[in-house]
Amino acid sequence: MPVCVRSEIGPLKRVLLQRPGRELEHLVPETMGTLLFDDIPYLRRAQEEHDEFAALLRSQGVEVLYLDELMAETLRAVPGLRDQFIVDAVEQAGSITRGYRQEAREYLESISDDLELIRRIMAGVPRSEIFPRNSGHLADLLGEKSDFVMPPMPNLYFTRDPFAVIGNGVSLHHMHTKTRKREVIFGQYIFNYHPDYRGQVKQYYDRADYFSIEGGDILNLNARVLGVGISERTQAEAIEHLAANVFADEAGEIDTVLAFLIPHTRAFMHLDTVFTQVDTDKFTVHPGILPFLRIFGITGKGKKSLTIRELSETPEQALARCLGLDRVKMLRCGGSDRIAADREQWNDGSNTLCVSPGKVLVYDRNYVTNRLLEDSGIEVLSFDGSELSRGRGGPRCMSMPFERTDM
Repeated sequence: MPVCVRSEIGPLKRVLLQRPGRELEHLVPETMGTLLFDDIPYLRRAQEEHDEFAALLRSQGVEVLYLDELMAETLRAVPGLRDQFIVDAVEQAGSITRGYRQEAREYLESISDDLELIRRIMAGVPRSEIFPRNSGHLADLLGEKSDFVMPPMPNLYFTRDPFAVIGNGVSLHHMHTKTRKREVIFGQYIFNYHPDYRGQVKQYYDRADYFSIEGGDILNLNARVLGVGISERTQAEAIEHLAANVFADEAGEIDTVLAFLIPHTRAFMHLDTVFTQVDTDKFTVHPGILPFLRIFGITGKGKKSLTIRELSETPEQALARCLGLDRVKMLRCGGSDRIAADREQWNDGSNTLCVSPGKVLVYDRNYVTNRLLEDSGIEVLSFDGSELSRGRGGPRCMSMPFERTDM
């Protein structure tokens, strides 16, 4: 199968990344909040850190794919698709872009190299690249250098969110924020038109669906159990819809969805910012969510309707039962130190990427949590994320597994 992910910890074989590009240099203080950044990363250093991340993955035998390269391959594979994609990219980029649709299309059509076309769309197109200063437009006479005909997409290096591989299928997401909605266009084209995926990957959710859901909230706990966070960015209605579609797939194995209600705050924007699996029976967790965490079980495979009930078990009890284990262990981000927990949570101390059972990739800056992982028998592969972490995402956020070996 072209994609296969039935766990969070099975040996990682193939993963999708996106190396940060000029879109980070198109962040300015006035637009940081709108574009979901708290600071402006230094691009060259962010790229060096991302390259270190990719090299660590390759050292573990993982094949690394890049979103922009995969998308360029998609355009080359289907005659006429490039023109269709340019039209879609312009129409989905916002009202200002649509207001200049003819000029924007002509500009993009003039870029002959497919990979460069994709990267320009990701980076955003400033007015100055389309209109000269003497164009006569009032907006140009105002001299607003930070104006964009097509806005940048600086969150793209977090490949986890726009779609998620679930078993042998994929969920294409309706993103919560206006800023990130059009990121899904790349996954939509890849899974609909790339020769390696076209017609071979079941789609469990569509970006046109009404309710928001994002990949950082989706965890493949095992072949039968899917975990989904009810979070700042994933709605309960979306989880019901996803569960119904997953259960309706007769070839699929998933028969249980665990929905985890977490506090709806930016610090805990997705389930994987507060909770990830690091070994067969071990999970990281931010202790700040535990007093508020509620768990709901959703079943109904082979039936006409879903059965939904709140579980009276502790997280440890619910996970152990659903995973067929005697017990599971929760490793608290920051240990017992509240200050360390909050600090390292902000820098994604709980956002680990498991490359095989008991072996995880992490940011080295979260040294309290990393030491706790090592003391619990977890092999820690760390790298510098000082610039990457400014986007509020860690190693799991920056990766979308396409294939893991079954446990």
